[in-house]
Amino acid sequence: MSQQIVIVNTGCANISSVKFAVERLGVKVDVSDNVDIIKSADKVFLPGVGSANAAMASIKQKQLVATLQGLTQPVLGICLGMQLMVESSEESLSDTTPCLQLIPGQVKRMQVGDLRLPHMGWNTVKPAVDAPLFKDIPTGTYFYFVHSFAVAVNEFTMASCQYGMDFSAALHKDNFFGVQFHPERSSDAGAQLLKNFIEL
Repeated sequence: MSQQIVIVNTGCANISSVKFAVERLGVKVDVSDNVDIIKSADKVFLPGVGSANAAMASIKQKQLVATLQGLTQPVLGICLGMQLMVESSEESLSDTTPCLQLIPGQVKRMQVGDLRLPHMGWNTVKPAVDAPLFKDIPTGTYFYFVHSFAVAVNEFTMASCQYGMDFSAALHKDNFFGVQFHPERSSDAGAQLLKNFIEL
């Protein structure tokens, strides 16, 4: 029985690389901003690159906010997509951007001392015990990151990472999952994580 997998077309995301990564697992995937297609999907990906401001504006313009907030199937936010799942983002210098409010937390600029931002490249991830997305992925596995903003570690952190500070590498609340790194660019470990999500 093949699943219906949908990548939400947020209008500002690098969707093709996520699509290719999922298709490499032998899974068919649709890219859509159609409310009915998103609602009827078995699994939903919410990718994102760029700014929270632009992404939220695009999601609102496509009238997807209520749809995304009402989903009951597993949803995986990737990079900015994860950041859009929390309450708000301080990415815009002028004011705070309200996000989808699916998972408690705020996106703030990383405080990394003398280290360079963005945090870019491979870094190790420490999953919580029994984190479903990290099945068969050992602690200390490397994933690929590109970001300057992050969510602090909180009770919904499913995996943490260290770069001048501890931050949430992955979040999980109810049916909503998010990863700060790019599984689609994280080699075998990323493929395993995508497979784990699809098999939830």
